[in-house]
Amino acid sequence: MKTFNIPVFYKSSIISRVKEIRKINDPRKKDFNPTLLDFGPVRFYIARHFGFCYGVENAIEISYKAIEENPERRIFLLSQMIHNQEVNQDLQQRGAQFLMDTTGSRIIPFSELKKNDIVIIPAFGTTLEIEQELNKIGIEIHKYNTTCPFVERVWKKAEKLGEDNYTIIIHGKYKHEETRATFSHSETNAPSIIIKDIHEARILGNFILGTVSYNEFEAVFKGKYSDNFNPKEHLNRIGVINQTTMLATETQEIVEYLKGVMAKKYAVEDIKVHFADTRDTLCYATNENQDATYGLLEKNADLAIVVGGYNSSNTSHLVELCEQKLPTYFISSAKEIVSKERINHFYYSNQEHLSTDNYLPKKYPVDIILTSGASCPDSLIDAVLQKILSFYPDSKEIDEVIKEVSNRESGVCS
Repeated sequence: MKTFNIPVFYKSSIISRVKEIRKINDPRKKDFNPTLLDFGPVRFYIARHFGFCYGVENAIEISYKAIEENPERRIFLLSQMIHNQEVNQDLQQRGAQFLMDTTGSRIIPFSELKKNDIVIIPAFGTTLEIEQELNKIGIEIHKYNTTCPFVERVWKKAEKLGEDNYTIIIHGKYKHEETRATFSHSETNAPSIIIKDIHEARILGNFILGTVSYNEFEAVFKGKYSDNFNPKEHLNRIGVINQTTMLATETQEIVEYLKGVMAKKYAVEDIKVHFADTRDTLCYATNENQDATYGLLEKNADLAIVVGGYNSSNTSHLVELCEQKLPTYFISSAKEIVSKERINHFYYSNQEHLSTDNYLPKKYPVDIILTSGASCPDSLIDAVLQKILSFYPDSKEIDEVIKEVSNRESGVCS
């Protein structure tokens, strides 16, 4: 896989070494068992896969290249380049300005843009309508377009569904930048509708089967389908695509459920006529990170710490998985760890910031699961790990622990 030129301050002295050891000993990524970092009084279980993915590294490389190559020109980020506050803040400090917030509201009117300005398209992509606006101004948007290739793959899948006369069901978060972009591309190819979860899938399925009225359908989906969508006519042939960072198990549940609905209405032998086999359109990093989290949860840990942006979809799903088994603290950086007794964290389900006391149990050793989303730099994980280590002055040295990991992974007796 291609390697990218990432600023050195996003790399780490601990996690990068651990990842390299695992890469050498498991090049095909078949082993989803976590890595144990045993410091004595505190032990960390590190996920096999986490941190910057291909699409994020690609976006970071292009964004910093845009700033470096254009010192005399105004640089704009269409919106958050990725969902990580540290990365976005650093780009702003280097002179980049945001044109929109994550909901699509304009911070700077497009009327203020000039032909010579640089506009960086984020990793989530953007809508065709926004592309057209920027093209009219004369801005070369494709020069610094960081749209993730895996997002573009979903758009191509939508195009194929449209060519085959299927209506497109998008599993995604309606207000998320990526889903808005995918919907924009999708509706040019076929009637399209967005569903956020299995609950909405069931409402859609019951409408197809005739057990939910049009008014009930409208109450849930008004504003979430394309102008050319007629639910009474366009749900006899359907295919499912998704926002690339959704929970894999839920996407699969939705696909199987809707396939069953179509089989019930049109007979199993005709299922291919009415339901397209789109397979999984999640990105590889989402799948790997979620599988690695399942591997983490096989360990008997005391708590989990998940690091990432609070508006990061892929990170939120890792939090949801961990919360099913043990106390989980979703933090943006080591700054949220106030002390050994207190941690500030984000409760994703209620979208609220909390402060919890006595989050570290008074036992020996303390076992902590540690992972992050695909938009989180390894340097932030390092900082979290070292902050917690500072509470245990009798911990083993980092080099000693890394050597133990290397020996254990290569089968060398220490």
